[in-house]
Amino acid sequence: MPKIAEIENTPNPNALKYILKEPLTWGIARSYDNAAQAVDDPLAAALFAIEHVTNVFYVDHWITVTQDGKADWQELKRRIAEPIREAPAADERSAQIAAAAAQPAADMSEADLARLDRINDLLDAEIRPYLQGDGGDVYVVSLEGNKLTVHYQGACGSCPSSLSGTLAGIENLLKSIEPDIEVVAA
Repeated sequence: MPKIAEIENTPNPNALKYILKEPLTWGIARSYDNAAQAVDDPLAAALFAIEHVTNVFYVDHWITVTQDGKADWQELKRRIAEPIREAPAADERSAQIAAAAAQPAADMSEADLARLDRINDLLDAEIRPYLQGDGGDVYVVSLEGNKLTVHYQGACGSCPSSLSGTLAGIENLLKSIEPDIEVVAA
């Protein structure tokens, strides 16, 4: 049962980030844009059962919950805290699943896998810490030729700046190692 250490605002006024004392997962990011997607995840399903919740994203020691902008955060954050406190903490199985999920895509060439590793290393070093600090993240969906498709998660998923400034910043950064790369959001 994770205890909440603190609750932080994010750049997205409709999202709050809950910092936990115990992890919910070990490296496995879970991101849901609606209740139908969360049906097999008891924590996310419980959060979507709360009126006004529109997105749930969590990994390790934090969870970001986004609302539709129609609720009072003071009341809503208390209601959101209940299912978070009742959720089980991460277990050994979560760590095993994380290790299995880290396996490379079987349909990519060795050269593309190496490119993807370099891209992810740069994202890990320069982009993800800031997005995670704000209650979100970016996930690489695909690399096809010079087109990199990314998906924003958590607070970043509905933040206006993620599809403008942040996306351009990611593309400009990646051009330092891949001059012809085009970055698009899915």
